[in-house]
Amino acid sequence: MIFVTVGTQLAFDRMVRVIDEWADRAAIADGSAPEVFAQIGPSEFVPKHIEHKAFIEPTEFAERARAAEAIVAHAGMGSILTALSYGKPIVIMPRRADLGEQRNDHQLSTAARFKGRPGVFVANDETELPAILDSLKDLRAAEPIPPFASPSLIKAIRDFIDAV
Repeated sequence: MIFVTVGTQLAFDRMVRVIDEWADRAAIADGSAPEVFAQIGPSEFVPKHIEHKAFIEPTEFAERARAAEAIVAHAGMGSILTALSYGKPIVIMPRRADLGEQRNDHQLSTAARFKGRPGVFVANDETELPAILDSLKDLRAAEPIPPFASPSLIKAIRDFIDAV
């Protein structure tokens, strides 16, 4: 199953539309639709070819992320860290402020920072996303990240605080 999430604050119709159209094309080409579930937020676009809900509870979010073969998301840190913590490959597409999808372009910076990191795949825009979706079966995840900071980082922070 492919788990799609756009976060909870804003819609991301541009990304959801591309995934919905891709799922339809994939179903026609392969004879069966890919299993996709999308959390679409307060979207104006209503997908026709993928299962979706505007919002899901945190427990359902965690269950779907854990069960997913891959995650496709906006370039939000929560989505990225969730995928990395579960050891799932994640495809991120950043929202853009000039299109009214975000208040600023911090997601472009996030995508640039994570591009090339093992398990993270970046579609800079809707023209790049379909090709990455076509290759989902070949994408590899990184080893899951630990749920807590490393002991050396915690020690460094404690030492810094003690020195102040």
